[in-house]
Amino acid sequence: MFTRPSLTATATALSLLAAPAFAQDSFDFDAMTEDQRAAFGAQVRAYLMENPQVIMDAVAALEQQQAAQQAAADDSLVSDNLDRLLNDGYSRVGGNPEGDVTVVEFMDYRCGYCRKAQPEVDELIAADGNIRLIVKEFPILGEASVLSSKFAIATQIVAGDEAYKAVHDALIALEGAPGEPQLSRMATTLGLDFDAIAAEMDSDEVQRRIAETRELAIDMQINGTPSFVFGDQMVRGYVPLQGMQQIVAQLRAE
Repeated sequence: MFTRPSLTATATALSLLAAPAFAQDSFDFDAMTEDQRAAFGAQVRAYLMENPQVIMDAVAALEQQQAAQQAAADDSLVSDNLDRLLNDGYSRVGGNPEGDVTVVEFMDYRCGYCRKAQPEVDELIAADGNIRLIVKEFPILGEASVLSSKFAIATQIVAGDEAYKAVHDALIALEGAPGEPQLSRMATTLGLDFDAIAAEMDSDEVQRRIAETRELAIDMQINGTPSFVFGDQMVRGYVPLQGMQQIVAQLRAE
């Protein structure tokens, strides 16, 4: 059954099909009688049944328009928040710190697609050699996510960036929800002082970093993980390795 919005949206394209009784200086759905609307609706339905590709073409055009609008809005969000993205003073910088392309990743340790993306991000960085990677701790999937980020950030504060990277990788690979026994074993395995890290986990500094990153994500309308910024382009959601490589190549070609 056709609703008024669907009829109005197709009216211009189908106006030539309308019966002479509907002819007007301009198409006015509201001016039609109920009988005229019913007859016009029947003609629209018949046309679309005979030409179903019209619907697919219209949907594709709408999706392209919406994607372009979203990309333009995202470009503005990146531009408005670029300094906060790149220079917060605490997010770990990996890869090549002097790289010609910067990739920022908002991630959550309990996020399945973040886990799927991790080896591909690592391969991108290692194979390219000229990409700077900035990791944003963005725990949004409950207390286990928050606990994981607290442990990772506290490790960075207590033991430095290399230890943070080791813990980051271990948390990504961890099966099941983390708790004190799991985190203690992880620290021991990695040669870290668990007691010192645990003492830092609820510090004001750890809380501040998580809160600031969450505020940045809100300001950038990021509500899911993983979310990436490649150069000046935001990419929402998981991107396979080949897709990331293509984005980087496009940035370098600009």
